[in-house]
Amino acid sequence: MTDQKPSVLFVCVHNAGRSQMAAGYLRHLAAGRVEVRSAGSMPAEQINPVAVEAMREEGIDITAEQPKVLTTEAVQASDVVITMGCGDACPFFPGKRYEDWKLDDPAGQGIDAVRPIRDDIKQRIETLLAELLD
Repeated sequence: MTDQKPSVLFVCVHNAGRSQMAAGYLRHLAAGRVEVRSAGSMPAEQINPVAVEAMREEGIDITAEQPKVLTTEAVQASDVVITMGCGDACPFFPGKRYEDWKLDDPAGQGIDAVRPIRDDIKQRIETLLAELLD
């Protein structure tokens, strides 16, 4: 990576749950040291309200975020691309670091089902952050 701060793009199908929670955690924990993006291959109309509630429990407010469409430019501008179940819809560029995080989809789930997904995401973000800022 270069001297500029690393950039991470989180991608899931609807950009309404997993990728928004991951982006929220990374923004919060990196405190400006990492550029954070998220997008979806087929963005939803709004962020999953249960994901918003789960993040609020952690003291992280993602209510201002909106699902965004995945663009080739966003992938090209990112050092690390983390996919969450979007499969072949995610563009691939040589030289990028790609990870695919196998996470349950919180869509349609209650808060009790979303908390473990959120907690799994937090652990992965903490590991990623340590690698990026090492």
